[in-house]
Amino acid sequence: MNLRTENDILALVQEDEWMMDILRTVSTLHLPDWWVCAGFIRSKIWDVLHGFRERTATPDVDVIYFDDSNIEEDVEKRLEARLRVLQPHIPWSVKNEARMHLIDQAPPYLSCTDAMSKFPETATALGLTLDDDDQVRLAAPCGIADAIQMKVRPTPFFAGSAERLSYYEQRIARKNWKQRWPLIQVFDQA
Repeated sequence: MNLRTENDILALVQEDEWMMDILRTVSTLHLPDWWVCAGFIRSKIWDVLHGFRERTATPDVDVIYFDDSNIEEDVEKRLEARLRVLQPHIPWSVKNEARMHLIDQAPPYLSCTDAMSKFPETATALGLTLDDDDQVRLAAPCGIADAIQMKVRPTPFFAGSAERLSYYEQRIARKNWKQRWPLIQVFDQA
């Protein structure tokens, strides 16, 4: 399959019952500024571009939202528990990006899209949500080019700091994505 545009990615997601079920499940929480992001979409893109028939298992399904009125971590844990009741076989991870800058040692994030722009890799800085009409929306604050060209490089935020760039390099080594997706290219710089 050839992926060239955001619409191609949206069509890919809309045709995937599992992904749509995940998005619809998360939508039942009615979270503000919510997205299912990172490997959830990146892995799908890379699987398709590699011609894989089987979905690559993901260590977790990352759900993010932005609510600066309550940044207590226990809220996230309760949301994960609610999702596990709805779909117990999914490894849910829920994070409120209004508090994650404290963990990430970064300036406060302004929204989930702003937080995604500060993920380690451009190809992972992707998110999906459903609008009020049950239509899939894609956030790609660093663009889609690297994801669909299978290029792994640090986001400008990570490339702009020696400490963050070191973390990026360690993460790439730990993830060892090239073993699963041999066609990807890994870069040390943006």
